[in-house]
Amino acid sequence: MDTRIAYVTLGCKLNYAETSTYERAFTGYGLKTVSWNEEAEIYLVNTCTVTEHSDKKCRNIIRKLHRRHPEASIVVTGCYAQMKKDEISRIEGVRMVFGAEEKSSLVSRVLEAFGITSGCGHDISTFYPAYSSGERTRSFLKVQDGCDFKCAYCTVPYARGESRNIPISNIVSMAREIAARGIKEIVLTGVNTGDFGKTTGETFFDLIRELDKVEGIERYRISSIEPNLLTEEIVDWISSGTKKFLPHFHIPLQSGSDTILKQMGRRYDTSEFARKIDYIKEKMETPGKEKVFFGIDVIVGFPGETDQLFNETYRFLKERIRPSFIHIFPYSRRAGTPAASRTDQVQDSIKTERVHVLEKLSGELHREFIDSNRNNTSEVLFESTRKNGMMSGYTANYIRVSVPYNPDLTGKIVRINLSDVTITAENPE
Repeated sequence: MDTRIAYVTLGCKLNYAETSTYERAFTGYGLKTVSWNEEAEIYLVNTCTVTEHSDKKCRNIIRKLHRRHPEASIVVTGCYAQMKKDEISRIEGVRMVFGAEEKSSLVSRVLEAFGITSGCGHDISTFYPAYSSGERTRSFLKVQDGCDFKCAYCTVPYARGESRNIPISNIVSMAREIAARGIKEIVLTGVNTGDFGKTTGETFFDLIRELDKVEGIERYRISSIEPNLLTEEIVDWISSGTKKFLPHFHIPLQSGSDTILKQMGRRYDTSEFARKIDYIKEKMETPGKEKVFFGIDVIVGFPGETDQLFNETYRFLKERIRPSFIHIFPYSRRAGTPAASRTDQVQDSIKTERVHVLEKLSGELHREFIDSNRNNTSEVLFESTRKNGMMSGYTANYIRVSVPYNPDLTGKIVRINLSDVTITAENPE
């Protein structure tokens, strides 16, 4: 009987890219992929540890898998596995746990545990190359790992290690592999994507110019980039030097209060952030063209965030930058971080209230962004999924639209008038 393996991925797109890469490797050695709610000999759980809720969700998933499939072996990897390896090892049903430094040996060691000769050895690499391949239209390509910034609230640098990358030539090769699969769009992902080049002496700008040359890939998105690393040079080139990199930016703000930004250890202030947004709009938004999509990350309830300081964030978002969408995260106290030891923690009920306030604002801003684009034409990349007789896709500036299902449109980029389609005003990411 074939050895069956199922996958559960939690957290960021980087985890999804890595899980997909594990899956391709295991498939290459004859393992059969099944759904996580089907019977399998192995369940691989790729975990997240960005908040306490993330940790709890990981534990619950592992326990649920063991209850449903008590004879199976559960293999755990990811950021939570790096931070709490002993804790996870004690959960019933867990057979193997792999931290960040063990990713490159995961496949060979799991195969050996099941008596399958891999011949690939235990390559202890500092960077695990990865890309997702589960969708026909889009792939998440890992270009960077780790972070050197060490913000006061964040455990990611401890879970993922220092900033590192492989050479541009290797990433270009992976992009060509993706193109060979018929995938048209690549989302560049990493822990601190814009910090690319620390290992190889290259730059993120060098990378995107080389990726732009890959035949078969028609679209690129940058999944997340720090405002201080999104340089004017990059913006100028995207606005005039390429047709492949789209008017879509996901930029972490975290707070609209300079007081809180300084305490967080962020490397910019609100004036610098606002200038960057203004510069992008100046370069990329002209009459008759699509508006730029700005997805902004915000943390509420950081220690010491008073009502006055939260209101500074609210006003900055509403009155100054008016992003297309706000990703809102209640601050989560993480052991070992500087913010965790502070005595001025914000009550959970206050965090919840502030989340609701920003969710309402985000909804208003997202609807406004959609309305500002309704009379434009835009190129949409349609996906294969059929739901209620409709199929969907994303415009270049990340508006989700739906049209009656037509299999001939799958994987095609089609220019349409947005006034003629159904627009989904939902969480876009």
